[in-house]
Parts: sequence; structure tokens; C-alpha cells
Amino acid sequence: LDLKMPLNPLEEQVITIFLTMLICGVGIAGNIMVVLVVLRTKHMVTPTNCYLVSLAVADLIVLLAAGLPNISDVVAFWIYGYTGCLCITYLQYLGINVSSCSITAFTIERYIAICHSIKAQFICTVSRAKRIIAGVWIFTSLYCTMWFFLVDTDETVYTNGVVVTCGYRVSRSLYMPIYFLDFTLFYVIPLIVATVLYGLIARILFMSPLPSHLNDRAGGGSGACLGSKWLCGWITKMLAVVVILFALLWMPYRTLVVVNSFIDPPYHNTWFLLFCRMCIYTNSAINPIIYNLMSQKFRVAFKKLCKLFLLWEKQLSAIRNQDISVKGHLLFNHRTHKTQTTA
Repeated sequence: LDLKMPLNPLEEQVITIFLTMLICGVGIAGNIMVVLVVLRTKHMVTPTNCYLVSLAVADLIVLLAAGLPNISDVVAFWIYGYTGCLCITYLQYLGINVSSCSITAFTIERYIAICHSIKAQFICTVSRAKRIIAGVWIFTSLYCTMWFFLVDTDETVYTNGVVVTCGYRVSRSLYMPIYFLDFTLFYVIPLIVATVLYGLIARILFMSPLPSHLNDRAGGGSGACLGSKWLCGWITKMLAVVVILFALLWMPYRTLVVVNSFIDPPYHNTWFLLFCRMCIYTNSAINPIIYNLMSQKFRVAFKKLCKLFLLWEKQLSAIRNQDISVKGHLLFNHRTHKTQTTA
């Protein structure tokens, strides 16, 4: 049979590359800024913000490990080899699962801070948040090692070349239980927990007087209640928006995999798959935008960081210009001296 290598349509390549670069570019820059803002600003180092840093790092991993390889994959085929297939798949699931765990962690932290404000003064601390985050990363890192044994590269020979793909080495029937475990642990359970806890938080904030013990120590910084029912509600709304977007943006892909587990042949519409991917990348890119829109402290800190970057750029530019001027002056003197010596 004269089988020629399949090529993705040009319009699909252009749209995929444009959207991926746009979303990943914005997301990578935004998440790096979240990490820098919290680490560089003392009053921003709070329990809630520690979880947001963990979420930002996880989202960075997703954008780098899932988003950017998608560009080369749509233009050509898998170019990262067997080791790249293992490592990139591992990092994709690590970022996705840590992201889910971080969302669950800050939801529980908000619930304790608002509904059990006296206990929160001793439970919701930065040191405890750091220990929980370390535990989340260690557990998820170990859990995701199974992907090293579940993926492999596959070569298909065509008359005009060889196509290498990175995919699952196990059969569909064996993969589905693993997927449903992942789906339950890192999507269904976090959403159930978030729904229940935000319901309880809403009852406290909007249907009863705010407990008098809610203070800066209980929430701290961007998570601070400061005795203000309005501020507590605003912070909680911001975090609830993060959870809702997580649920909505992951729903197309999660639904597709569930549906495909029951139908044969599976539904693999190219444009719907592209839509699912873009939703996943958007979920990892949009959180810094939410913080800017809904948190004044984050907005001010972002602006200060941007001004600092501009100042550094001006200083570096001045140093470069000075170096060029000095080098030019030295070169001129050297040439003058050489001319005089020759004369």
C-alpha cells in the first residue's frame, strides 16, 4: 500500500500555534509574576498566598510541559524522543494534579479561617501551609511516577517518511481504570469538597454575623479578613472564581474522555480536541489575571514589580551604553597611539 505521511491542515497549524503561543506566553509571564510578587513582598507571604504560589508553579509546569510541545507536535511529529515522552508526560500530570491539590488546600484553609476563626490562628499559619504544600508535591510526585510505565513512543513507517508519536503503551481497557482513578482523585473529589466548603463559607459570610475573631492573623495579607465582612467575602469570591473556572475549563476534556470510554470508535474531532487543549491551557494561564482584577493588593504588587523591571532594564541599558562608550574610547586611544608610534 502507498501510504503517505498524514499532515495537519495549514489552518489547524496556524490557529494552534497562534492560540498556544498567546495563551502560554501570557500564562508563563503571569504565573512567574505571581511567584515573584509573593516571594519579594513580605506582607504578601500569607497562608493563602503560599497555596497560590504552589498553584502558579504547577500551572507553569502545565504550560511548559503541555502547551509548548504542542506547537512542534502540530507542525511536525514527536521530536523529543523516548526520554522526552516519559518526562513530558510525567510533568504534565504532575502540574495538573498539584494544581488540583493546591486549589483544594486553599479552599480548606479559607473554610477554617472563616468558619473556625479561633482555631485558624493556630492552624492557618505560613509554616503549616509550607509543610502542607511540601506534602502535596511529594505525594503527587510519587503518584505520577506510574506514568513512566504507561507511555511509550511508537513509530509508523510511511512511503515518504517515519512518524514518531508519544502515546500509551497499555491497552485502552487497562488505561481507563487508571484514568478514572485520576479523574476521581483530582477532579471529582476536589469539586465536591469545594462545593460543600464554599457553601458553608457563604452561610457564615452572608447569612450570619461575621465572627469577631476573624483577623489578620487568621487569614493574613491577601487572605486577611481584618474584621471586615466585606473583605472576607471579596477574597473568598476571588478564590471561588478560581475553583469555578477550574471546573468549567477542565470539563470539556474530562467529559470527552469519559464519553470515549463507552463508545467505539472514540470521538476524535480535531477542532473539538483543539478546543479542549486550549481550555486546559487557559485554566493554567488565567489565574494571575483574576488576582489582578479582584485583589487590590496583588494589583499594587504587580505594578511595583513591573516598575522594578523597567528600572532594571533602564539600568542595564545605561550600563551597556557605558560599556560601548568606554570600548569605543579605548579603541580610539589605541588607534591614536598606534598611529603616533608608526609615525
